[in-house]
Amino acid sequence: MLSSNSELKLKLNPTLCGSSSLQVSEEVRAHLKTPLFDNWQWEESEMLLLLQVMFTDLDILTAFHIQLQVLQNFLFQVYCHYNHIPFHNFHHCFCVTQMMYSLIWITDLRNKLNKMDQLIMLTSALCHDLDHPGYNNVYQINAQTDLARRYNDISPLENHHCAVAFRILSKHFLTSPFCSRCILATDMARHNEILNKFRAIQATFDFNDKDHKEVLMKIMVKVSDISNEARPIEVAELWLDCLLEEFFNQSDMEKVNGLPVTPFMDRDKVSKPSSQTGFISFLLLPLFTELTKLFPCLEVRPAISQFIPN
Repeated sequence: MLSSNSELKLKLNPTLCGSSSLQVSEEVRAHLKTPLFDNWQWEESEMLLLLQVMFTDLDILTAFHIQLQVLQNFLFQVYCHYNHIPFHNFHHCFCVTQMMYSLIWITDLRNKLNKMDQLIMLTSALCHDLDHPGYNNVYQINAQTDLARRYNDISPLENHHCAVAFRILSKHFLTSPFCSRCILATDMARHNEILNKFRAIQATFDFNDKDHKEVLMKIMVKVSDISNEARPIEVAELWLDCLLEEFFNQSDMEKVNGLPVTPFMDRDKVSKPSSQTGFISFLLLPLFTELTKLFPCLEVRPAISQFIPN
């Protein structure tokens, strides 16, 4: 938690987030750089401070001459644009960004990619689910929602997240078209397409190749987005409960509205173990396996295997 010499509790106000008022211990800073970090021990106000630490410790503010208050205002606006829903909320935003931050340190990407690339990845992780309504793309399309019509049934949620992100960025921070590419890559309908592109360049991967870097950055955001099961079991299982709650809410709504019921969200058919078997085997493990080929320093956390029934 906050270091012992920090008596003031952070308020949900960006003007009170300054490092002059609060300090984060070196122990917390070190733990923040690992996938072992436990988000459940922290209040949302403290998460805002820790997000600030991530940007400052990667020297992003110095590199781009960004004033601390500008960053604080930006982070607070991001917080305000996440909804109070079971899974795709500000806590999820924080966890995805923290995982991205830890992977940047573990794989030494801070020395392999330039500061703009690091800024894009961190910002993409932070903004990737802005204003998520709690119902996925399949629901949006089947229910013919305003979002689905607006984006012609093409990644409606991810396009919406990008639109909200650019609205915030244009007022408070910076803009980069690359952020949109990374956020759009989190649409699971594009999972195999992006993973296969990454597989195809593994043998000749070059950090100086712009196209190679773009695919890697997309993979990094995707890994961070679905990495809960790679965390310690006591952290991961609580996230699974949140995810299933959101899934079940959607299937309940689908039944009420006479829409096709998404099978893996049906509370009458899905259990915690069954929900994880296919996800881990066919989505998470292949993604981690490919990333580990490029970065042997990574290894899949034991927590993953504990979700798969014998």
